Amino acid sequence: MLRVTEIFRSIQGESTHAGRPCTFVRLTGCPMRCVWCDSEYTFTGGEHVSIEDVMEQVRAYACKLVEVTGGEPLAQREAFTLIERLCDEGYEVLIETGGFVSTEKVDERARLILDVKCPASGEEARNHWPNLERLRADFDEVKFVIAERTDWDYACLIIKRYDLEQRTKAVLISPVREKVSLQEVADWISSSGMNVRMQLQMHKQIWGADARGV
Repeated sequence: MLRVTEIFRSIQGESTHAGRPCTFVRLTGCPMRCVWCDSEYTFTGGEHVSIEDVMEQVRAYACKLVEVTGGEPLAQREAFTLIERLCDEGYEVLIETGGFVSTEKVDERARLILDVKCPASGEEARNHWPNLERLRADFDEVKFVIAERTDWDYACLIIKRYDLEQRTKAVLISPVREKVSLQEVADWISSSGMNVRMQLQMHKQIWGADARGV
């Protein structure tokens, strides 16, 4: 059984897959408490659902791109089985993970979008660094949520230390719009000389910051 907050079809709002139709399986629970978290409603509650029931709901949406997210999806052991089942049925699977839980046992057919926690998140010390060494070029992506200049400087350090420009399909820089100027972040990126990508959360621009199930 899995604890599930919601399953819905929408468009992908982030990553290099932004704009694509996508079915989201949002699992309940997260061991981290990032201060800027936009999905605190996933920390508790949810419904206990069998993996087969999850699969039936995913099939009903008839969308070949599926993201398993949370909360922190990998905090539930059964999530690894769900990911395998999705891959077995030919879905293109994205895993949005906060980087605290080891990705070692994630089915290699699934694509990781790994969120490295920067200092302003309050959870920097809990990054599981071996996860970065497992990222695959032209396949996995890494994300840094930026709330202040210190976060940007930290991201630059980690990008270079782990050679993330070469190790991943994309390095994503995601500003916290309430905390940092988008123009400033754009300037930092454009003047850095690094092959990184600024991203805005498309779903929030369409449906608003507090919308769920979209």
